Amino acid sequence: QVTLVESGGGLVQTGGSLRLSCAASGDNFSKYTMGWFRQRPGQERKFVAAILWTSGTPYYEDAVKGRFNISRDRAMSTVNLQMSDLTPDDTAVYYCGAASKNIITTSRDRYDYWGQGTQVTVSS
Repeated sequence: QVTLVESGGGLVQTGGSLRLSCAASGDNFSKYTMGWFRQRPGQERKFVAAILWTSGTPYYEDAVKGRFNISRDRAMSTVNLQMSDLTPDDTAVYYCGAASKNIITTSRDRYDYWGQGTQVTVSS
């Protein structure tokens, strides 16, 4: 059973930084894509960034390019999202997802497993 556990959320001021981590367990993730999504109040869960577990190839939503960096640590079985230059528009619950396919996918419907989410709040 795949389990994803996010950590690292919190409250930060505009322009600040946060690092989210997702601890993954329960499978060999060599053929997985790992993604980060976020959900603002009253909105659908939307794609933020993804990474191929084996190659480390990243992909980002346009709004976070140049500000967010996704990485994975295969030895620790974690996926990290380093977020910088945060704005109030980045305020959301951030979810880690795992898709059992070795191709970048931005569609939440293609992710098989989800963590419980971690709140990120950016104050103005």
